[in-house]
Amino acid sequence: MKDHKIEVNKRELSSKKSFVRNLRNKDEIPGIYYSHDSKSSLPFSVSKKIMSEALKSDAQVYQISVGSKDRDVIIKSVQYHPISEEMLHIDLYGVKMDQEVTVKIPIEITGQSEGIKAGGILNQVLTELEISCLPGNIPQNVVIDITDLNIGDSIRLAQVSLPNDVTPVGDEEMFIVSIIPPTKAEEVEEEIEIDEDVEDVEGAEPGAEDTESQEENNNEKPE
Repeated sequence: MKDHKIEVNKRELSSKKSFVRNLRNKDEIPGIYYSHDSKSSLPFSVSKKIMSEALKSDAQVYQISVGSKDRDVIIKSVQYHPISEEMLHIDLYGVKMDQEVTVKIPIEITGQSEGIKAGGILNQVLTELEISCLPGNIPQNVVIDITDLNIGDSIRLAQVSLPNDVTPVGDEEMFIVSIIPPTKAEEVEEEIEIDEDVEDVEGAEPGAEDTESQEENNNEKPE
């Protein structure tokens, strides 16, 4: 298991409109740390440079110091600006190395499909796979080889190969990827859902974190 240390700074919650702007002027990104039992949380900020380096590492578990105590965490979510793709907000989730966690890992498609060579269209239903395992066993990604797929063929969750210590979460019959005939390609519609998670911070003023998110979007201008 590879790990990576992230230096974070404890911060105060604020509903002031200038809060996010002041953080950005210091090249800082706001975030929330959630404990492994979800009973407490702590707002923090982190340098954009430090966070970028962490995301480029091969680590899945990170170490931070919160409240003068070193903790193991995974990245729960990262919010990006839809145009500039700049990081806007980060959620870190505390883990215990001997307790399983449920996370999503990216799906990497590889191989030259026989069906695509014959004119078929790749229909990738999922881009991430939900799994359950110990924090130290979280894979970087899951690789799915489509070389042998012909038109009309598909790969379902039950056919995905994972390490023995990693368990997929979901219906085994769920489609991951398929090769559809070119005449059917126009009938396939892709729906993109954006989840807006409301941060629940213990002791925070109601709407404080929502104000942060709104202020981040209002102050961001496309370059």
